[in-house]
Amino acid sequence: MSQRIYLSPPHLGDDEFRLVQEVFASNWIAPLGPQVDAFEREVCELTGARAACALSSGTAAIHLALRLLGVGANDSVLCASLTFAATANPILYQGAQPVFIDSEETSWNIDPALVGAALADTKKSGRPAKAVIAVDLLGQCADYDALNAVCAAHGVPLIQDAAEALGATYKGQAAGRQGRAGIFSFNGNKIITTSGGGMLVSDDVELVASARFLATQARDPAPHYQHSTFGYNYRLSNVLAAIGRGQLRVLADRVAARRANEAFYRKALGGIPGVSFMPEAPWGGSNRWLTHIQIDPGAAGTTREAVLEALAAENIEARPLWKPLHMQPVFAGCRAHVNGTAERLFSRGLSLPSGSALTEAELERVASLVRLAIPSATRQ
Repeated sequence: MSQRIYLSPPHLGDDEFRLVQEVFASNWIAPLGPQVDAFEREVCELTGARAACALSSGTAAIHLALRLLGVGANDSVLCASLTFAATANPILYQGAQPVFIDSEETSWNIDPALVGAALADTKKSGRPAKAVIAVDLLGQCADYDALNAVCAAHGVPLIQDAAEALGATYKGQAAGRQGRAGIFSFNGNKIITTSGGGMLVSDDVELVASARFLATQARDPAPHYQHSTFGYNYRLSNVLAAIGRGQLRVLADRVAARRANEAFYRKALGGIPGVSFMPEAPWGGSNRWLTHIQIDPGAAGTTREAVLEALAAENIEARPLWKPLHMQPVFAGCRAHVNGTAERLFSRGLSLPSGSALTEAELERVASLVRLAIPSATRQ
């Protein structure tokens, strides 16, 4: 069988190993340490955020943001539906209830008009929403001017789940800066990785300081172990932060490579009837974390599933678009404001191998197999 092509594997540079060697030489493995402090500073420099807290995952960052913004038992939190479950799970951690919001067509992200309707609806119910979580799907920012306007009108804070969007921009500003708190993930499949990890960023320095306190088991400043509230073991280790620092140094190269992948696929597949690509919204630049195509069965003569199976048969990893959260069994019974966009995108959506180390031969192999699997490609 041919060598496997993965969807989005890690891609290390030249500095990560050297920085990890420094950690081992100092014997400062964990907890925390100078690499963590430096990683936080460098993320602030990259994004322009005033403060950052390195954490064990992006999920942990969302959880801390929700708690610090006052979300508690039986509260409502509006959340994008077209995303991975990790965006919404922390709502449940707090005993709150998610209200899922469908997508708009320009960016495929959370629809500001539906957010406004849902905020009005929760207010009428006597239990106004406590927060809104937007997601930057596949590395593309949501419509934050519109979202911030509607959230401000209702006095509700906005959390930006930019887990997939490090290196993307919104109107010239780095992704992660558009809400009260921004969330990044450094999971193994992200555009840069620490193997596992995340970051909470904000211009609210006090919020980040409180997150750091809660993430370090909420230990009071005392010579003995004293706790006035409960916390979490959510901080990032010194070793993983060293990897992250090396990865940050090549972020621009990784974004350029991912965007080049998408351009290659567009040239190779863009003319096939029934095949379309995720649009790039006019308000920003996507990092193109994953190149994503839509396959219209009527025009293409086949389904997303058939193309996925054809790639899998040749040892190539591809993935359907996220199944909307309002369709997930675990969230059955949750309220949702839907317009059908997320369900349609899910039913036709396929993400293609997008790793920043892909060779042109590997890209050609993927594209050729996609073309062979789509009957309409042979009728051009």
